[in-house]
Amino acid sequence: MLVPLNRFLDFLGYGNCKVKALRIQRRFFRENRKELTRQEYDRLLSTARAQGKERLALLMEAICATGIRVSEVQYLTVEALREGRAEISLKGKIRTILIPGKLRKKLLQYAKKEKNASGAVFRTRNGKPLSRKQIWAEMKALCSQAGVAASKVFPHNLRHLFARAFYNVCRDVAKLADVLGHSSLETTRLYLISTGKEHERQLERLGFVK
Repeated sequence: MLVPLNRFLDFLGYGNCKVKALRIQRRFFRENRKELTRQEYDRLLSTARAQGKERLALLMEAICATGIRVSEVQYLTVEALREGRAEISLKGKIRTILIPGKLRKKLLQYAKKEKNASGAVFRTRNGKPLSRKQIWAEMKALCSQAGVAASKVFPHNLRHLFARAFYNVCRDVAKLADVLGHSSLETTRLYLISTGKEHERQLERLGFVK
């Protein structure tokens, strides 16, 4: 893009006005305003349940407990719950999502209450799987009462929260990449970038300033 522009400026005799590319080093910390904390996640769950939105609360728990993508929620079926795992087929690949026992129990109880004997657990009144747009809108509706900034509340941020929590337990980027379904470790590392505040605390712990 810049090369043709600079050639044109040369042609016009404005070589001194040529534009130089500015290379920006990759940021190694994330903005605080986008970081969803565990405390904020807990407030979102409490708010959803206080508003009688059990389906939404369970959905957020399911994403955070498994690391599943919002587009893959449809694979959380009653049959998958009974097996304890969901088989996800996307882009010619099959990925297995393990479903923790406590989550399985809660979702099976919910399915039974909804008289749902098979198929997707999270569905609309018409029996269709919830769409990404609907999940996004329902989560955003919790922000005000939960006291959580809207910039932090969206389905994919729950997956980021899962990634950081999982890594803090296993400290294995390769294993986390497998769980998340990433083909590149670089993609997984982006999930683990700390906030500016966390980075400041790490610098303080070095103890070089007396």
